[in-house]
Amino acid sequence: MTDLDLFSVAGKTALVTGGTRGIGYMIAEGLLKAGARVFIASRKPEACAAAEQTLSEFGAVTAFPADLSSPDESADLARRVAAQTSELHVLVNNAGATWGASFDEFPVSGWDKVLNLNLRAPFVLTQQLRPLLDAASRHDDPARVLNVGSIDGLAVPNFDNFSYGAAKAGLHHLTRHMASTLAPKILVNAIAPGPFPTKMLTGALDDDGEQLRASNPLGRIGVPDDAAALAIFLSARGSSFITGATIPLDGGLAATAKVG
Repeated sequence: MTDLDLFSVAGKTALVTGGTRGIGYMIAEGLLKAGARVFIASRKPEACAAAEQTLSEFGAVTAFPADLSSPDESADLARRVAAQTSELHVLVNNAGATWGASFDEFPVSGWDKVLNLNLRAPFVLTQQLRPLLDAASRHDDPARVLNVGSIDGLAVPNFDNFSYGAAKAGLHHLTRHMASTLAPKILVNAIAPGPFPTKMLTGALDDDGEQLRASNPLGRIGVPDDAAALAIFLSARGSSFITGATIPLDGGLAATAKVG
C-alpha cells in the first residue's frame, strides 16, 4: 500500500442519514467524489429523489426515504441496505432536528422530537446495522460509525434550543460508550460542526452572518469541503487508531472561546 492509501475510501460503501441536504449532503458528495458507493436516507421521498439525481453525477448513489425517529422505519432502512450490499464500511448518523423556544415556553414535544431523532435514532440504527458493519471490518481497517454532533453540545449555545444542545452533548457521550463497546471491529467517532451554510442555520446567517464570521478565529463559516474532508479521513485507513473522539469542526470557535 502507498501512503495515499491511508486517506482512500475508494471501493467502500457508506450510508449517510439526513443525506439530502446540509452537512449530510456535503459528506455524501465528498465520499462519492472520493470513490465510495453511498446510500443516503431522509424522511421526504421527494427530497431523496432530487438528491439522488444530483449526487449521481459524482458516483453510485441510492436514496431511501425513512423517518428514523421510528424504530420500525429504521429497521426497514437497515433491511433495504442489506438487500443492496453484504458489507457497510461507514455509517454516518447525521439525521437530526432542532427546536427553538424560550425556557418558559419550551414544550415537551420539543424534547421528544429532538431526542428521539438526534440521540435515540443513531443508537438504534447502529444496532440494526451492526451485522453489516462487522462484515466490512478488517484487522487494519475497521468499520466506522460517524455521529454528527454539534458545538452546541460542547458549549452553551446562543440560541434557546435546549433539547438540541442536550441531545448533541448526549450523542458525544454515547459516541464514547459505543466506541468502548464496539471496539475493535467498529470505530465510533463524532464530528461536532460549528456554523455551516445549512437550512437549519439560514435564519441566523441571514440576520447575523457577518457577526458569525467575525466571531470565528478563522474569520469564516464552514464550507462543504471542510465537512467532506474530515468525514473522509475518519472513514479511511489512516484514522484506524482513533475511536471515541469528538472532533470540533468549527474553525476553533469552541476551543478558543473566551470567558470572563
